[in-house]
Amino acid sequence: MKSYDVVIVGGGPGGYVAALRASQNGKRTALIETDQLGGTCLNRGCIPSKTLLKHAEIIEGIEKAKSWGITAENVSLSLTEMFARKDQVIATLRSGIQHLLAQGKIDVYNGYGVIHSNKVVSIQTETDTKQISGEKIIIATGSQPVVPPIEGVESVHYHTTDTIFNIEAIPSSIVIVGGGVIGVEMANIFSSLNTAVTIIELGDHIIPTEDQDASKELLKSLKKKGIKVLTKYEVTSVKEGQNGKIIEVSSKQGKTDTLQADEILLAVGRKPNLSGVAELNLQMNGRHIAVNDHLETSLKDFFAVGDVIGGLQLAHVASAEGLTAVENLNGPKQKMNYKVMPRCIYTNPQVASVGMTEVELKEKGINYKVNKFAFSSNGKALASGETEGFTKVMIDEKYGEILGVVMIGAHVTEMIGQSSAFMFLEGTIEELAQMVQPHPSLSEVLMESANVLVGKGIHS
Repeated sequence: MKSYDVVIVGGGPGGYVAALRASQNGKRTALIETDQLGGTCLNRGCIPSKTLLKHAEIIEGIEKAKSWGITAENVSLSLTEMFARKDQVIATLRSGIQHLLAQGKIDVYNGYGVIHSNKVVSIQTETDTKQISGEKIIIATGSQPVVPPIEGVESVHYHTTDTIFNIEAIPSSIVIVGGGVIGVEMANIFSSLNTAVTIIELGDHIIPTEDQDASKELLKSLKKKGIKVLTKYEVTSVKEGQNGKIIEVSSKQGKTDTLQADEILLAVGRKPNLSGVAELNLQMNGRHIAVNDHLETSLKDFFAVGDVIGGLQLAHVASAEGLTAVENLNGPKQKMNYKVMPRCIYTNPQVASVGMTEVELKEKGINYKVNKFAFSSNGKALASGETEGFTKVMIDEKYGEILGVVMIGAHVTEMIGQSSAFMFLEGTIEELAQMVQPHPSLSEVLMESANVLVGKGIHS
């Protein structure tokens, strides 16, 4: 049996990044992946959705340009070619990961990993089973879509967030169950393809974990695109009809309605993949594996990262957890820091945030000041025709510490890094106000908000 310093089960953004760092640290490293390297993010999530969202941005831009005196006639859409480009992007990134793992002399095993309490991992393939062992084990087995217990769901053809990118034709209509991050991104994509889109969200507002002002602004934008959004509604039953799927919904107030659509997408969340760790008897945090600040599980020498431990189920969070876990393999050295973790939604307009929301600040009883500055007053936004949205900056009332930043607008997922850096380096609002931003640029809104918060506003 071959033995390693560390065996990592799961080749997604948490697992393969951990493998690369472990190798850099001189560890004999093995990585086990049952499917394709890159995990859900690369193969069925972040990368394919953002590739298609770029297509959506171009399509919407062509339409917007008509009011600027630029007209493109006979615009046609080819789902086949769009998906071919998406597949090319995935293949390029996947081969890059393979190259990096080979450079790091990491042994990659393609098979299903079952972890045993004696630190042996069985790797099951279609033809045989082999075993390897590791002094340390990192569990990075990821997650899978949740299929809610809707009456009739087992008898209809539906898509999950794992299968939607295998769709063979542009549907004339689609019902998306779930108004979270993935739901609104997919709504944006299908709307740009001239599909009639309806979002069903059980909560009071879409993107329920994010800032409520941003949620309202995004809702307004989605409705402007013709997307129908039903909040405080749940799907009670689905069935196949002669002209598509029939979806029965009901509101919290007891109102019922019947919808019809070509396709149904279930986007209500994900659950951890735990079958490979079943015999470990790990302590759990709800349905996820419980870990401490150093990402250690309840079993000595076993660590866990990524979706399998819950929390912020984002690719960059999983990667950060993977790096942190590796630093703690030989004993606790580094705590996982979630305080300054950016969160991004790639709709058009985009939503990006870091730190606490206003709701969290109020719940914690923190005295804070807030300023919201609209992109409609920004020169670059006006010149680009991208005036939707705003930036909201929240600071500690006493010391001026930046507690949270929320942005909704064009390109804000690229801008949020500046706010993250200020917060990571414990910068104050005075320092942000003094920092010169280029003109014209969208990032000037941060300088404007900062100056207002220190009582020296220029353009507001």
